[in-house]
Amino acid sequence: MDRLAAVSYAPSPEHLERYARLLVDYALGNGDGVKPGEVVLVRGPETARPLYVECCRAVWRAGGHVIGDYRPADEPGASLERDFYELAGTEQLDFFPERYCRGLVDQMDHMLYIDATSDPHALRGVDAGRIIRRQQSHRQLIEWEVAKESAGAYTWTVGLYGTDAMAAEARMGIQEYWEQIIAACFLDREDPAARWREVNAQIAAGCAWLNSLPIDRLHVEGEDVDLWLTLGSRRRWIGGGGRNIPSFEIFTSPDWRGTEGRIRFSEPLYAHGSLITGIELEFADGRVVASRADENEPLLKEMLAADGADRIGEFSLTDTRLSPITRFMASTLFDENIGGPFGNTHLAVGLSLRQCYDGDPMGVSPQEWERLGFNESAIHTDIVSTTDRTVTATLIGGGEMVIYADGRFTRGD
Repeated sequence: MDRLAAVSYAPSPEHLERYARLLVDYALGNGDGVKPGEVVLVRGPETARPLYVECCRAVWRAGGHVIGDYRPADEPGASLERDFYELAGTEQLDFFPERYCRGLVDQMDHMLYIDATSDPHALRGVDAGRIIRRQQSHRQLIEWEVAKESAGAYTWTVGLYGTDAMAAEARMGIQEYWEQIIAACFLDREDPAARWREVNAQIAAGCAWLNSLPIDRLHVEGEDVDLWLTLGSRRRWIGGGGRNIPSFEIFTSPDWRGTEGRIRFSEPLYAHGSLITGIELEFADGRVVASRADENEPLLKEMLAADGADRIGEFSLTDTRLSPITRFMASTLFDENIGGPFGNTHLAVGLSLRQCYDGDPMGVSPQEWERLGFNESAIHTDIVSTTDRTVTATLIGGGEMVIYADGRFTRGD
């Protein structure tokens, strides 16, 4: 029996076409879409076949070229990814196809990735150290992509195709799960991109307001958090632009060296096929000095032990007025953008985001990145909390200002 034919629910052709057009004609190209002659790497598993096909069609309609990366779906007892980690020796873990990856980065103008997990626990029990070692072996690829993006020559976007397994993880039926996707991406509108342009205008106004403030430090307070962050010099707040669909957050990459205090995260983290819940981190002198979890604590500690993974790479806030996401989706793409009563706060440990540099990142040397406190790592792990927080900015030259409270930015709109 065709396992794809056995799926209990599929979104309508109209929703799928809108989704694909949104990703290709809006999200890529920083809101401008794919131009004739441009090359798009379309990557996704066979589980997402209906959306994968529509995305390829959308690229061709735009006059672009498709490089296809269509992968077999994981199934219980039949996961190529798990097989690799169980069978590979150290040389295979460290192997980096340099010429292939260099050529791919040089050739593609955009990358569209469709997340459609058919077995969220395919890597459960696999040694996390082996997974992290593999990630570190491909660090050069990330650096090439970041450099090309910083030069304005490459964009990417990520979309979610809901599966029965993902819906089950989120304790929803598949149709209910897709209703969240449709609402969050505005696929119930004839022109989703028009609504996204409205949202991004609001996000841009929020970023402009934050960037106009002479912020020195941020104090995040709540029942489960008392955390200080140092913004750092040459920083900017960014958000929107289509890199993720959906994306309602406003974020920056603080100077990792100025992180002090404690934070507990209300939402679980999916990592390497396992669920880590009740995460608590304590920072001193910029590093995680204590970590705890209610479930899978050893895995959390092993992840934080990776090079640069015990430092902050991102701080993000989502205004509840913008985000229609109301449910835990068991997908970082959605969970880091959840609205609900108090919006969400999330941190990423690991790699800093060079887009948050206030200037042209192309001319910045490795020594200058280090001097500015932008963290280097092969890891970037987002951890989310939806509890009530107040964020107060200490301003350069003196004075304080509450910039976020009750799930909302306080700029007066």
